Amino acid sequence: MNIATWNWFAVIAATLATFLMGYLWYSPLLFGKAWKEAAGIKEEEGDKPNMTKILSLFFIFSFVMAINLAIFLNDSKTNMVWGATAGLMAGLGWVAMSIFITGQFEKRTTRYMLIHGGYYVVCFVIMGAILGGWR
Repeated sequence: MNIATWNWFAVIAATLATFLMGYLWYSPLLFGKAWKEAAGIKEEEGDKPNMTKILSLFFIFSFVMAINLAIFLNDSKTNMVWGATAGLMAGLGWVAMSIFITGQFEKRTTRYMLIHGGYYVVCFVIMGAILGGWR
């Protein structure tokens, strides 16, 4: 693993892409209402989450995911298409399937699992495309 060959700007861009995708995915424009219903989230007055903590951890965890994918894609032959393909395989084969396994034990609805699994599949494809294309 030669980190000297990584494009750290691409890693940061891939990390930030998960923020943008999350903002859109879980917004009222896309799946925000469906996600809240499936997750049983009810926003009570005075029951606001600590968004600073949540967004800070979101950034750290997304950064770790981007670094991990960058390690797998750290080859001079990697391009945008292979990066997106690897992202699809990681997102669908590892992340989404993990969500579906956990969801079975937690008795979550298929809707809930598809919303979260779909988000991560799309995020990993985008991260892979960024990391593979911006070498």
